[in-house]
Amino acid sequence: MARSDMYRGLNPSGANEREISEVTNNILNGKTNNTGTVTLNTGNATTTTIYDERIGYNSIILLTPISASAGSDAVPYGAFQDLTDQTIASTTTAYAMTLNTTDYSNGVYLSNSSRINVRNAGTYNFQWSGQFVNTDTQLHDVSVWLRKNGTDITGSTGFISVPNSHGGTDGHTIIGWNYFLELAANDYIELYWFATSTTISLQTLVAGTSPTRPSTASLIATMNYVSPSASTNVYVSARAQGSATLKHFANDTADKTYGYIIVG
Repeated sequence: MARSDMYRGLNPSGANEREISEVTNNILNGKTNNTGTVTLNTGNATTTTIYDERIGYNSIILLTPISASAGSDAVPYGAFQDLTDQTIASTTTAYAMTLNTTDYSNGVYLSNSSRINVRNAGTYNFQWSGQFVNTDTQLHDVSVWLRKNGTDITGSTGFISVPNSHGGTDGHTIIGWNYFLELAANDYIELYWFATSTTISLQTLVAGTSPTRPSTASLIATMNYVSPSASTNVYVSARAQGSATLKHFANDTADKTYGYIIVG
C-alpha cells in the first residue's frame, strides 16, 4: 500500500484564515488526504490486504484501476483442444475425453489431461465440439456427458448417431453443445463418452489441399465465466481499524494496481 501526497490539515485547536483558505481550495481542487494505492497479491492469490491507519470499521473504500494490468483485467476463461485420435476399447466402458493443447488460459486450466479446472467460484458457460468418425458400414451411436469433481452430472447426457461409411469413405460428423455450470473455486469438469461400436473414434484430420484448408482438432472445449459481474471482481470483503481485505479473482499478474479513496 502507498499513500498519496499529504496536504495541509487544520489544527483542531484553531487555524488562521490563510490555512483555512488553503485547505478549502485543496478540497475544491480534489486534493484530499484520503487516497492511496494497492497492488494485488500474485501467486493466484484471491485476497489482498490494504494496511492504512485511516481505515475504520465503517469506512467506505472506493477502488479504481490505475495500471495497465488492472485496467485490462479479464474474467476467467480457457480454450483447449486435442490433436490426437481418441479411440475406445470397449462398448461397456466410459472413457474420459482428453485435451493436450491449451490455446488460452486465465483462471481456467487443464490437469490430468481431461480435467478443466476453475480457480474462481461462479457461473460458467462450458462449450465443446468433437469430430467423430465411423469406419463401419453400419450407423452407430455415441453418448456424451459431464462429470463434476468425478461425479456424473444428472441430465447432462447427449445422444449422437454417427453416419456409417459410404462409397469407401468413413462416416464423419462434428457435434457440440454448451452447458451453464455453477462451480466453486477449484472444481473441475470432465467430458465422458461411450459408443455402441469400437469403430467409432474422435479423430484429428490433417490439413487438406485443393482447396487448401486447415487441420481439424479431434476435440475442442472452452470455458468462460458468466457471473457474478466482472465489474465487482475486486471488492472490500472485510474492514478493521487500520486495514481492509480485498477479494478478487485468483491473480497471477504483476503490477495489478488500484487507487482507492477512503470515506468515513
